[in-house]
Amino acid sequence: MITRIVMLNFQPDRVDEFLEIFNQNKQVLAKSDGCIRFEIFKSTGDTDTYVTISNWQSEEHLERYRQSDLFKEIWSKVKPLFNNKAQAWTLNTLN
Repeated sequence: MITRIVMLNFQPDRVDEFLEIFNQNKQVLAKSDGCIRFEIFKSTGDTDTYVTISNWQSEEHLERYRQSDLFKEIWSKVKPLFNNKAQAWTLNTLN
């Protein structure tokens, strides 16, 4: 299993757009092949920063999702809303 953490910082006046896109797609995202868990968190110190944490059966499952039409469609809508470039980490579970 792997964990994917993505930190997203949005333009302050575009946060509501992001949340609308996310809420429209969260069920489909969570049901992607190989996705075990998909959650979103809001920073307590920066109201424009969100973090997604997802667990995947393997890096191959994550990569298939990242190459999917679904991902490309969502990312093309979300990326213009960023205030800063997204930061992402893929972590291996040690236990």
